[in-house]
Amino acid sequence: MGDQPQLNNNNKFIPDHVAVIMDGNGRWAEKMGEERKAGHQEGMEAIKRVSIRASERGVKVLTLYAFSTENWKRPPQEVKFLMQLPVNFFDRFVPELQENNIKVNMIGFKDKVPGPTKRSIEKAIDQTKNNTGMILNFAFNYGGRAEIVEATKSIVEKVISGELNKKAISEEVLQSELLTRSIQPYDEVDLLIRSSGEQRLSNFLLWQNAYSEFYFSKLFWPDFTGDVLDEALDDYQNRSRRYGAI
Repeated sequence: MGDQPQLNNNNKFIPDHVAVIMDGNGRWAEKMGEERKAGHQEGMEAIKRVSIRASERGVKVLTLYAFSTENWKRPPQEVKFLMQLPVNFFDRFVPELQENNIKVNMIGFKDKVPGPTKRSIEKAIDQTKNNTGMILNFAFNYGGRAEIVEATKSIVEKVISGELNKKAISEEVLQSELLTRSIQPYDEVDLLIRSSGEQRLSNFLLWQNAYSEFYFSKLFWPDFTGDVLDEALDDYQNRSRRYGAI
């Protein structure tokens, strides 16, 4: 049947914001008898498949956990390869993103990202800035705790300068200082997907996942297809979100 949209999928109650922890590239490669970088390479193909299907299904924002602030602890050669992946991805796939009216965005701390990687991401953002469809939001050099710390520092500075009264500090004020302010009003996650069978947040969108629904798949990320995304969306549609109420 291939990786084609299923005609019986129900596009009602599609989550506005889907976030994905793309886990298992290395283990996929080991299973295939390949080097870890082969898994990361195949993971790029999965990004393309899932992004296009998410756009077709009506998702407003797809946030992908591409590189965390903790990933710098990996072997230098692997980090170097991971820094090259955005360059390779956007060189190949921006035309398809354009065809599907997908807009690229990035959240994360750019200061430590190598120049070529940063420029590649910024170029893709500029090339797709006029697109009006789904936002493909890459969390690159991103960490949830660091995000909250930096937001807190910004609020403190505003209180000290007199720009903000401390009594006015609220959840909304803090939320407006988070990196995901760039994707408002869809900054809160509706559905979190994690591949590879692991079941933890790994410092990903800690604030934004407060009331999200979780979907865990045992498949490694390179094995993800549009049909697998459909399964997650269909599962989401059968849930009842109560936000603490009955």
